[in-house]
Amino acid sequence: MNKHLKELIELSQIDKAIDSYNPQIEAADKKVAKIQKKIDAVQEELDGLNKDIAENEEKIKAFEEQLTLLNEQLASNAKKAKEISTEKEMKALSLEEDIAKEKMTFANEEIERLQGVNETKKELAKEREEKLAELQAKFDEVNKEVSAEKEEIEKSKAELFVKRQELSRNIEQKVLSFYEKIRVWAGNTAVVPVKKQACYGCFMKLNDKTYAEVIKAEEIVNCPHCGRILYMESVAETAE
Repeated sequence: MNKHLKELIELSQIDKAIDSYNPQIEAADKKVAKIQKKIDAVQEELDGLNKDIAENEEKIKAFEEQLTLLNEQLASNAKKAKEISTEKEMKALSLEEDIAKEKMTFANEEIERLQGVNETKKELAKEREEKLAELQAKFDEVNKEVSAEKEEIEKSKAELFVKRQELSRNIEQKVLSFYEKIRVWAGNTAVVPVKKQACYGCFMKLNDKTYAEVIKAEEIVNCPHCGRILYMESVAETAE
């Protein structure tokens, strides 16, 4: 088998092996991302509940301030009542008192309602906090496992990169450049076997002349249809 062809086959196999780890890394990252997505969703719910509780507390505070003012108004009206001398003034004061009492009743009802709403929301917030802590613990556990898994993958990839560098240094620069140009568009199918007289990159049948050249393996042969580098697996195995 042609020396350069043999080198390119080996280089192609190393590149495939390196890239084969990418789906494993993506799968590992997805495990972490899946839990992180759940954490973000629960955190968003918790933030929403806490925001609602804070807003309701502000409303309660505003109603309590209103009650204070209304109480002061009623106290002031009680003093005024002692000084009133006409029926018209008495009716006007009585109307003010009725309106103030209605406002106080409404304020007290709203305070009670908002406190009830907040009690429910606080219970929900507590549940969300517990769920968040549970998810965070799971995230830490999975992240630790994934980190260890990725560390092993990177270690294996590093070993392959060393092999690739060593092999690349021994390949003639012109041949290596030729391979890399094809790999730009063909990826890990830059070098493919021929089976049943067909290129296993584009799956087009080869003419007899090209097929014979591939079998001989004396030169680097490109697929006339797609341009990939071709080889016979049986010839490659014999060469090894």
